[in-house]
Amino acid sequence: MASAPTPPREPGAPSGASGPPRTFDALADLLRERRATLTRAQRLLADRVLADPEGVAFMTVSELAAAVGVNEATVVRFASALGLDGFPGLSRLCRERLREQAQLLRRFRALEQLGGEGASNLLDGAAALDRANIARTFARVDEATFGAAAEAMARAPRVHVLGLRKCHAPAYLLGYLLGMVRDDVATLTGASGALTDELRRVGEGDCFVALSIHRYAADTVRAAAWARERGARCVALTDNPASPLAASTEHVFYVEAAGPSVLRSLTAFTSLVQALAAEVARVRGADVSSALRTEEELLERFSVYDAEPPSPR
Repeated sequence: MASAPTPPREPGAPSGASGPPRTFDALADLLRERRATLTRAQRLLADRVLADPEGVAFMTVSELAAAVGVNEATVVRFASALGLDGFPGLSRLCRERLREQAQLLRRFRALEQLGGEGASNLLDGAAALDRANIARTFARVDEATFGAAAEAMARAPRVHVLGLRKCHAPAYLLGYLLGMVRDDVATLTGASGALTDELRRVGEGDCFVALSIHRYAADTVRAAAWARERGARCVALTDNPASPLAASTEHVFYVEAAGPSVLRSLTAFTSLVQALAAEVARVRGADVSSALRTEEELLERFSVYDAEPPSPR
């Protein structure tokens, strides 16, 4: 007697072999893996969970539904389709993520400045936020990811760095610093519509570094996906797990960018970029000394810097 056909799996549901996610990281991986099969409403919920797990941890079903613009039944079905025990299971994983982050952040005394009881004006508030941005960013850096990304930047035949609009500044800094300690580093700008010409030089085994925060530059997202298809090792500096760069890159760093007004801060980007460049220099070792000697010879030959004033007698 023929067995009954297996009912189709709901969009976003995990396969039976893998089981339900038991940590927030596993949940995030599952949401990214299943993104193409999610309905529009489910994608809205997934993006909210990935971008703001701390907020979701304290929401009710009604509050999450209202925040995303779906009905409560959709929220419950979404959680159940992921293999969780309904909305309580989803909320539990978000609360666990919140506890994990709290434990990490205790290592950084600078976080005591967040919210700034002493921040009586914009200057104090901006300084407090940037101290917290740096602390939060470095608290989230996985040491293995940091080492692997630096190794890729140090050893790849070529490194390509792309950051457009507000992310051009940290991208330029990264390209400049890497160019001081190794050869074959290109900072892509897409100037005069030439991004496709620049991408043509990306090859298998190269390292491609993409920087973008919400709202994500479409060309940066497309370029990272293209580089991955070409066989490049891809690194992303972005703002949260819902970023489209997280799905198309091998190594991802999440950078805090809270600002005191409508403008987002790039201070933590600068700090992380400098740390990555320093680690690349360490990995390359003796090769860096040779490169820097050549750099100094060129600077002197071309009189790049203004001559120092004579010492007073």
